[in-house]
This record gives sequence, structure tokens and C-alpha cells, in this order.
Amino acid sequence: MVQKNKTGAVTAFAISLAAMAALPQLAMAETLKVGINAPDISTLDPARATATADVTLVSWMFNGLVRFPPGSADPASIEPDLAESWTSSPDGLVWTFKLRPNVKFHGDYGTLSSDDVVFSLMRAKDPKTSSFSSDFSGVKAIEAVDPTTVRITLNEPVPGFLGLIANYHGGNIISKKAFEKLGADFKSRPIGTGPFMFESAVTQQAVNLKAFPGYFRGAPKLDGIRFDLIPTDSSRELAFRSGELDLIYGKREQRWVDQAKAWDAAVVDIFAPGEYRTVFLNMTHPPLDNVKVREAVAQAINVDQIVQFVGAGVGPKGCSVVPSGYLGEDCSWTYKFNPAASKKLLAEAGFAKGVKLSAVVSSNSSQLPIMEVIQAQLGEAGIDLQMKVVDHPTYQEQIRKDLGDVVFYGAARYPVADSYLSQFYHSDAAMGKPTAVTNFSHCNAADADITAARRASSDAERLRLWSSAQKKIFEQVCAVPLFSLMQVWVRSKALDYGYELKGSLNLAPPITEKTVLKR
Repeated sequence: MVQKNKTGAVTAFAISLAAMAALPQLAMAETLKVGINAPDISTLDPARATATADVTLVSWMFNGLVRFPPGSADPASIEPDLAESWTSSPDGLVWTFKLRPNVKFHGDYGTLSSDDVVFSLMRAKDPKTSSFSSDFSGVKAIEAVDPTTVRITLNEPVPGFLGLIANYHGGNIISKKAFEKLGADFKSRPIGTGPFMFESAVTQQAVNLKAFPGYFRGAPKLDGIRFDLIPTDSSRELAFRSGELDLIYGKREQRWVDQAKAWDAAVVDIFAPGEYRTVFLNMTHPPLDNVKVREAVAQAINVDQIVQFVGAGVGPKGCSVVPSGYLGEDCSWTYKFNPAASKKLLAEAGFAKGVKLSAVVSSNSSQLPIMEVIQAQLGEAGIDLQMKVVDHPTYQEQIRKDLGDVVFYGAARYPVADSYLSQFYHSDAAMGKPTAVTNFSHCNAADADITAARRASSDAERLRLWSSAQKKIFEQVCAVPLFSLMQVWVRSKALDYGYELKGSLNLAPPITEKTVLKR
């Protein structure tokens, strides 16, 4: 009898294996293996995460009141996320959000309530706890009306307000209970409501996420995500081509993209928004405190040559200090490449023999080669750019300490002019101030216009003020805009995102409950 049962069990097992073999089209749940170009993770606190690797992980673990649909970076497509509905007053100053019921946090931290939303957004508004506080300068009050209702009152109408509370930067909602319990450890043990939750991390090696079965949109089809930290492009490429990785952060150069498109079973995804590459000139550092020297730098940089080097497919040329495609961008004023004029300006400024400038430069492959091109261009005009090349985390730290004359920086923001003007060109965001964000130039040329645009009573007035601000920044030569470096990721054909990828403000493909690997 025992033998018969064993035989029956073996037979049943064999039939099961045969059935599985006969159904290769069915996707089996498994771990998605991702490679990113970062040596380590800085923080997983969504109010502080700014580096691409950090933001990528945050985007897979958290939600906002509203969201950009997976695969979209279009503000017009924003839809409900943690809030199931909302209303706004006729003057656009009072917004009321009704939360989804029974949304669970990861772990044993209960369900989402209005207190969590108020706590999260107040942290996002506070410069002591947030890297995005300037975005929330127009927010007057955030209140819990009842456990499932939140009211946000504004000082004045905020352009693209819903973008502030979307699943992006300061809009991500955390567990108040978890933060109060974990304190400083929250940045390395985050608790959100997203489809994947933090499991473990090994310094300079990997971060592991696992599927959150209680996700309010349904349990993910993947078991989890292994996020490998591989700063070397060639190592990521080798791991991908050998099948060790399913998805990698690509090298954003046209030649590399063209090569990757020829790899077996690979798909190259190029999508918006581009990180707007800009050369910021520190106006507080001699000789850049002289506008003629700054103009000489601007006219010595050949943007067309840089775009040709990068490839127009992945690095389309910019024009204004406001990124291409942002609402309010005005390209009426652009710098012209003219090395002869550059030398003349230096002579007029008292530097006929040339000048020396310094820059802290990241060894990152998306920055160093471009800065080497710029260094050579400036040299032709008698501008000696001395570069201190450091790893990317050190670069991020040192450029915020005014240690160089020139800062090459690229970033994507919510696509309205105010987000870039406020964070990069308003004096409140200048380095060294308590409200510092990313004004590396210490530019103050357009403060009045930027501030007034936030309070404008009509779209026409706001656009006029944004245009005026861009003209003043151009005239003061606070920075030299270059190009938008698009996002480049490469995936296995077995990876199905579950949506069409056209854009992602979080700079990485959203991995959702619908994402699947079809081996």
C-alpha cells in the first residue's frame, strides 16, 4: 500500500512537471534583477531622496495622494492614488482630498489615515526635513478634517499644484507611526504603501525589496526586486548580457544606445523627462563676479558640438534656463558660440592672458566625458578649467559647499517653469542658506519676477513674469544651458512592464503590481 502511494505520488509529480513544461507561456513569479550606476544608496527617505538610485527605489515603495500613471510624465494625465477623489475651491486656494479606505502600510504599521498625510506633507514643507521645501512655499496649511479627509490651503494659486502631491519627490506619503518609532533609521528602513517594501540592504552591493501582498491595487506578480549597485558601465552591461540582470540603467550616449539595440533579446527604452544639463557659474567667486567673464564662458561653449558628442537622440539641445518642454519655457534669448568674442570679453574684463576656473566633477559616465569636452572648448578661448574628479556621492556633497567656480548639474523637475526657476535661480535656494536647494550660481537677478509669478492671478500674467525672469537670468549669465539628457534603460524582452513607457518623472521605469517576467 505504501509503495502504491509512493508510485502514485511520483506519477502525479511527473504529470505536474509535464503540465508545467507544456505551458511555457505562463509567467512564473520571480525576482526582478536591476542594475543601477550608483556606488551606494544615500537615503530612502522620500523627503530627502534626490539621487537617481534613491529616487528609483522610493518610487517603487511609496505613493502620493495623486499619481502620474505608470509610463507617463504628463501633468494633464494625473489620476487618483491614495486619494480616491478631490475638490478645489473656485479660487484654487482650498483643496480637499478624500482618502481611499483601508490602504495598508508595509509591515505592522496599520492603515493610512489623514494624520499620515498631514505628517508627510508637513515634513515635505519644512526645510529642516525636506530637500523640496521650496516647492511647498505656497502652501499655507495642511489639515486633517477627519480620519479620511485632508484639506490643503494655499497662500496663492500654485501652478501645477497636483504635481506637488503626486508620487514624486515631496508628495510621497510615509507612515507617521513608523517614522516616530524608527527616527533616523527611517532613511534606511522606509515604510510606505507601494507595491514593493524594503527587505534588506548590503552597503555598496545591493538593496532588496519584496512584494507587498497587501498592496491596495492587488498583490504584485513579481516576488521582489534585487537592486544591484554597479557604478561601472561595462560591469552592468556584462551582467545584463550574461543574463544576470533583467533591467539596467544605460549609458546615455548615442553610440552606446545604437550598440545596445543590437544585443540579443534586449529592448532599449529612451524616455522623458530629460535631466537638463546646465553649467552654473558661481557669481560670488572672482573672476566670475564680473559679468563679462561669465559671458566669455557662455560664448566659449559650443553646445552643438556637445550635442553631437552625446547624440541628439538621447541629448536634444536646450535653449532657455528653463528645461525644454516645460510650461513657460521662453527661448527668445540664447548664447551664441563665438570664441573670438569670448577672448575679447576677457580682455575687456582685464584678463587678456586668460583666467583659471575650478570645478568639482563627478566620475559618473554621464558627466565626466561631457565636462572633458567643455574643458577643451574653454581652453580654446583662454579659460583654464581645472577639474577635481571625485566619485558621485562626494561630488554631490562638495558642490553644495561652494568648493568650485563652475558646477555642471543635471536634474528633472515637475515640468513647469516655476520648479526650475525657484530651485536653481531664486536667491532663497542659494547654497549656504537654510533654504538652500540647488542655486549653485547664487543668482538673484529674477527674484521679484519668480516670486510674483507664484502669486499671479492669471496664466497670461504668470507666463509674462516667467519670460521676464528668464531674460534677466540670461542677461546676468547665471548659467549656460546645454541639453536634456533623456533617460536610457535596457531591459530583457522577457520583462513586461504592464504599460507603455513614455515617461517617468522618477527617472526609472515604474515597477508595478502588473510588471511580470515572461521566461
